[in-house]
Amino acid sequence: MPDLAAHSLSRRFGSVHALNDLSLTVREGEIYGFVGSNGAGKTTAMRIILGVLSADSGQVTFGGTPLDRVSRSRVGYMPEERGLYPKMKVGPQLTYLAELHGMPSAAAIAAMEHWTEVLGVSSRRADDVQKLSLGNQQRVQLAAALIHGPNLLVLDEPFSGLDPVAVDVMSNVLREQADSGVPVIFSSHQLDLVERLCDRVGIIKSGSLVTEGTIDELRTTPRRRILVRVDGATDPGGIREVPRVVVVNDDHTGLIVECADGDVEAEQALLRAASAAGTLREFTPVRPRLADLFRDVVTKDEEEK
Repeated sequence: MPDLAAHSLSRRFGSVHALNDLSLTVREGEIYGFVGSNGAGKTTAMRIILGVLSADSGQVTFGGTPLDRVSRSRVGYMPEERGLYPKMKVGPQLTYLAELHGMPSAAAIAAMEHWTEVLGVSSRRADDVQKLSLGNQQRVQLAAALIHGPNLLVLDEPFSGLDPVAVDVMSNVLREQADSGVPVIFSSHQLDLVERLCDRVGIIKSGSLVTEGTIDELRTTPRRRILVRVDGATDPGGIREVPRVVVVNDDHTGLIVECADGDVEAEQALLRAASAAGTLREFTPVRPRLADLFRDVVTKDEEEK
């Protein structure tokens, strides 16, 4: 499958600059996590990729060719707001959507049966969509995105409202799609899930992509973080006074402190201070989670204002 690329997308809604020179690439066989705060521009970018909105400037390409109406017919899209007919039955609706994509009737029925089975809603084929739980509606919505065998998947908050079992089912389906070569881009506020599932992640803020990379790349920082736990002391005396060491988190069970990577002298001074504070139970290097990175990126500009 080709790569999806957004080139310098910009879009205004009146005085609001929803997208500001946004560029990103989703590679063949890759799951790309697209994360940002509410109003950051994720949905606007996805709607431009789908052709639902037009960009004021910039271009979307698939395999180096502008993504036009014909190529968009091969895209599987899952909107954040469910786009199914609530009073139509699950099986006939999915079959109808497959036929809209040009599939023969027999193939459309076979695809409907396959995806409802895979996604665990085969027993609900004769039910109206509105009678399903929110989680099952979400499963049917994913089936609608997959029904025509798309070359690209664009999913807006696909895991919203799902229980852990459904999350696992959907995660496995997305991984299988990517392993078959399909580029997958999805947005989510569930950062632990993004960290576990995605090959690469882009963080958007105020319409601009502020950082991007693999999870390992994003979690590699120029400063070393160490978790310190001392029995009977949630704020061990002396640690905050160690030169060139900064406490970055205190969760009342231990401290996460930071020093320059390779600063052995500061690290040894930290170890001595922690040992002097009581019974040292843990002194472990840790790497920031995606949630920590996201929080740092989102709050950075606000702190600088």
